[in-house]
Amino acid sequence: MPEGPELHLASHFVNEACRGLVFGGCVEKSSVSRNPEVPFESSAYCIAASARGKELRLTLSPLPGAQPPQEPLALVFRFGMSGSFQLAPGDALPPHAHLRFYTAPPGPRLALCFVDIRRFGRWDLGGKWQPGRGPCVLLEYELFRENVLRNLADKAFDRPICEALLDQRFFNGIGNYLRAEILFRLRIPPFEKARTVLEALQQRRPSPELPQSPELTLSQKIRAKLQNPDLLELCHSVPKEVVQLGGKGYGPESGEEDFAAFRAWLRCYGVPGMSSLQDRQGRTIWFQVWAPLLTQGDPGPLAPKGRKSRQKKSKATRPSPEDRAENPPPPIKAPSRTRRAWRDPPEKTATQQPEGTSPQQDPEAPTVPEKGRRKGQRATPGRRRRPRKIKADAPSLEPEGTSAS
Repeated sequence: MPEGPELHLASHFVNEACRGLVFGGCVEKSSVSRNPEVPFESSAYCIAASARGKELRLTLSPLPGAQPPQEPLALVFRFGMSGSFQLAPGDALPPHAHLRFYTAPPGPRLALCFVDIRRFGRWDLGGKWQPGRGPCVLLEYELFRENVLRNLADKAFDRPICEALLDQRFFNGIGNYLRAEILFRLRIPPFEKARTVLEALQQRRPSPELPQSPELTLSQKIRAKLQNPDLLELCHSVPKEVVQLGGKGYGPESGEEDFAAFRAWLRCYGVPGMSSLQDRQGRTIWFQVWAPLLTQGDPGPLAPKGRKSRQKKSKATRPSPEDRAENPPPPIKAPSRTRRAWRDPPEKTATQQPEGTSPQQDPEAPTVPEKGRRKGQRATPGRRRRPRKIKADAPSLEPEGTSAS
């Protein structure tokens, strides 16, 4: 599902796509959406977007002289499992476009659409961020860090670290793939107790390998800090890496080029060779079994009992049409029509059967069952029938796949 980086990339897309465009008319909602109607109508207005954590705010601002007179209206979107924004021609709307903002004439009519295939996305009127969400891990790092370390006594930190990272009260913007990548880089077992992992950060001291020395320049201190980040620092820097990739970030459409850079960036989430396990919320956490940190593949002391981790295997690559043309598969041999006759072959002497030959290798073995014997009847031991003679240049009288009666 879209996480913090995807919401920020979506806000960048809206601002770039709508720059210079003038929208007009009513805001249309699809008939199947259960979200509220948007009571906004203006002859000319512009659209701007901003993001915070896993939320995106869209602001509709009427231009001077627009009719009817209207105050700016803000909506806050949460993308659910599959939400996104697209700009499309007004007469060729994408499927599942549940909210549509149309451009005003003159010029080609375009539509900014909120597209949501699975319909878990939501929008609220008023423009206020959802109460209870913590500071954004991307834009409010200092406030985010302070909020986590100040509330370590909260019962949310009694849970495994992989589950605590999804709590938006403290980790606003972190989702399923980000938690896997963050824990993987620090080699932290996903089901280690969250408080145990984070308490050490309250009294964090400089690494003994990098003593604070007045001889170190500012750039050297920054470089040392970047080379030894803690978990909360990675909660800020790892999402920032995804934003810097551009494109759309995470997405299930494996065939789109926008997601190629993101898939190449992943180190753990869904990567072949990694293990996975469902947490108590039913979400799949990806991880690597680090020995000796994890004894016998145990992902941590709070791992759900009775659940076994699964390892993703590499998919076998299918040969291309060119490879199949150059290396055709071997021909499929037709089943022998005398297979039943060779189940109990009669004992032969050395003069009857040459040394080193078998019935399957004998080129003179008959290909037509013996005439006069019913189907399923065994051949009489010690008795050998002479094969029926067929002219070499005459076509076979026996249809393919049938036996003589």
